[in-house]
Amino acid sequence: MENIIVIGAGGHAKVSVDILQLEGKNNLVGVLAEDDKVQEVLGYPLLGSEKDLPALVKKHALKGIVIAVGDNFTRATVTARIKENFSKLKILSALHPKAIIARDVKIGEGTVVMAGVSVNTGSALGRGCILNTNVSLDHDTSMGDFSSLAPGVIVGGDCTIGTHAAIGIGATILHGIQIGEHSVVGAASLVNKAIPPFTVAYGIPTKEIRKRKKGERYL
Repeated sequence: MENIIVIGAGGHAKVSVDILQLEGKNNLVGVLAEDDKVQEVLGYPLLGSEKDLPALVKKHALKGIVIAVGDNFTRATVTARIKENFSKLKILSALHPKAIIARDVKIGEGTVVMAGVSVNTGSALGRGCILNTNVSLDHDTSMGDFSSLAPGVIVGGDCTIGTHAAIGIGATILHGIQIGEHSVVGAASLVNKAIPPFTVAYGIPTKEIRKRKKGERYL
């Protein structure tokens, strides 16, 4: 078992740590967070912030890292920084043992798949994606890098979720729909037509509400 570390100490980090415990593939030594008020996550100690990573890599002979940051844009930024400065560290995925993933599904590094998720054949998950609890992803659907599906999202077959796009809790995306990059779909929405890039949309059926900027907060 190799020594690994988690970046993040919020809700997404807690879930990711739990999945890593269940997988039992690596030895998690602790977590990193910018908030020093956090002392531990599910019993794993706070070892410092990202600036302490060089020393921790040496001290613990770290081989891998899980970037457990919920915001898509921030997760992408942290990932890029880690890959540039710590090229020997593996960016690890975390796959809950109670997720159902077809054998031919492609999964990019750093992706987290939670309990109750179903991913059907022919689908592809990009780098740094989040598939939250009880997500259903039908056949031949692709998720772009650093996109995310909140709990209970249903995505039909032959769909495309653009990079950095975020789909809110309980939303339903009908078959063959494209969601543009950096777009946000609101909770419980019914998406029956394509959503352009950099768009906030919600409703039943979904309506385009406004444009959004790259990196704009949505959580």
